[in-house]
Amino acid sequence: MSKYDDASWHYGGDFPEGLPEKNGATHTGMFLNWCIQKDFISGGLKEDTAEEIEKVKRREMTGAEFVMEVLDGKFSEEDLNDFGNSFARDYYKDDTDFGNRFSSFADDYVNLFDTKAEQNDYEYETFYHIEDTFENYDLMKQMIDYRFNEWKEYSNLN
Repeated sequence: MSKYDDASWHYGGDFPEGLPEKNGATHTGMFLNWCIQKDFISGGLKEDTAEEIEKVKRREMTGAEFVMEVLDGKFSEEDLNDFGNSFARDYYKDDTDFGNRFSSFADDYVNLFDTKAEQNDYEYETFYHIEDTFENYDLMKQMIDYRFNEWKEYSNLN
């Protein structure tokens, strides 16, 4: 089982003082929320966390809250189905052929929220200061949808 991300990699390192550990999972949570909405999650995750998945779908729990409370801060291949993993391996992971040709999730995340901040005349102190809100998820969802369509074309799935 390969891990895509682990919040402890973030809050265990050069993490800003005063921020909750959950902020180390905001970006991961947005991607996993998108996977939940698209039904790209594994059967095991559906079985084990059906109630929490429904809370994410109803917007009663953010993706970051799901990652931290349900997955102990970890996001791995076992959380997604085969199709979800195919996309995540190309887009969520860094330094892939798809990511180099188009963009990676991390690059899109930083660029999107830097642009949002600039348009609103402010600047995020760090990557970890991006708020875990449904409004921000909705912005990122549009970007992931766009990249997913590019990925399907790149993978000859259209």
